[in-house]
Amino acid sequence: MYQKGELPQYVEFPEPAINNDDEVLVSVKAVAIKHLDKSIASGKHYSADAPKTEGRVVGGDGVGLLANGTRVYGMAVSGMLAERALIHKSRIVPLPDNLDHATAAALPNAVIGAAMGLKFKADIKSGDVVLINGATGFTGHVAVQIAKHYGAKKVIITGRNEPALQDLLLLGADEAISITDDDESIKTQIATIHAETPIDIVIDYLWGRTAEMILACLKGDGGFTNRIRFVSIGAMSGDLIQLSAANLRSVDLQLSGSGLGAWTKQQVGQLFSEILPEMFQLAADGKLKVNTVKVKLENIADLWDLEVPGGQRLVVMV
Repeated sequence: MYQKGELPQYVEFPEPAINNDDEVLVSVKAVAIKHLDKSIASGKHYSADAPKTEGRVVGGDGVGLLANGTRVYGMAVSGMLAERALIHKSRIVPLPDNLDHATAAALPNAVIGAAMGLKFKADIKSGDVVLINGATGFTGHVAVQIAKHYGAKKVIITGRNEPALQDLLLLGADEAISITDDDESIKTQIATIHAETPIDIVIDYLWGRTAEMILACLKGDGGFTNRIRFVSIGAMSGDLIQLSAANLRSVDLQLSGSGLGAWTKQQVGQLFSEILPEMFQLAADGKLKVNTVKVKLENIADLWDLEVPGGQRLVVMV
């Protein structure tokens, strides 16, 4: 439980009561801690609302058991990081038997942060060339694999963490650009790649200066261009950029975002009925790989700010 802006604490909390037909109580088994959870708890995320006087339970989703023993992934009604929690009946996905709790809890947020943008905003097609800006985090690791699964011919990645960049090349990325290089070197590398194999999709987790450089490299010169879909998903490098109007006039550029509020009801329905079941099965079959750091619920206050290695996800086991 947490108060807005404070560290979560492991305390006694009343068992939640079912309020309507779309709610069901589960025994929680695992909850992943994401940047989104921390941002909401701190009050910094745009979806964060005013705190309740008695505090809130952290965690927007997780893995739990229904009363009949069925193991499911679900979206929380009012917080998931507890021994018992309410989830929405309309947002439940049964899990494959051979998929472990931690992987099942860690995967969905990354799938949402990758597949929804690739599928619905970028309209990815087999043979597309995809650039993932800021790929060294957990979601970026999943995004590389999903892009390849969806048929990307080539995946280019950027990031600061050199070991993580090398790991991503082993996961299927084709070229890596370190954004610790100077700006001119970064732009030269992107421009060279774009000239040789035109970039069709940019999945951006950073925004800020790197997004400005990528957009500058995509700017046309008056000739015909390929259709480029630039999808903003995160803003780890800053919330604002300077965008030249020439970027919008000189190239067939679609600039959009993928996040809470940016999807249709039908697309969210597909997430639960098609996308997540497919990705859970890929993970169960060993075709979608993720790494987790597992901790215990009772240690949450001490571990909330734990720095996990690049490309891994912190998962609380209940």
